[in-house]
Amino acid sequence: MDNTGSEEESTEMKMTVQVGESTFTATLEDNAAVDALVEMMEHGPVTIQMSDYAGFEKVGALGTSLPTSNSQTTTQAGDIVLYQGNQIVMFYGSNSWSYTRLGTIDDLTSWTEALGSGDVSVTFSLGG
Repeated sequence: MDNTGSEEESTEMKMTVQVGESTFTATLEDNAAVDALVEMMEHGPVTIQMSDYAGFEKVGALGTSLPTSNSQTTTQAGDIVLYQGNQIVMFYGSNSWSYTRLGTIDDLTSWTEALGSGDVSVTFSLGG
């Protein structure tokens, strides 16, 4: 019996990503790191300071470690990943490295502009 359709029954989980004055919605992955991040957000929004790195990503320390399930990944703009278990990386370009995927921004309109070229404060919260 073919069971390929059973995955579609689960509801996609969303989070809101606020970058400065701009708000985006992200679709979350289904893994232990996301479960731990969602648990953190259930206690209130999670805000981190993120800095530019290498001209294609923003990276910021989470302040705690989340479970990892790293795999070699080629990222693209809008991808949100966990790096070394304790840093969140948001991409506005592409990179290939070993990450744990957390989610993807749903609509990239003005994404690169919102991230800008310097440090940004980013707030993650449940819903979207």
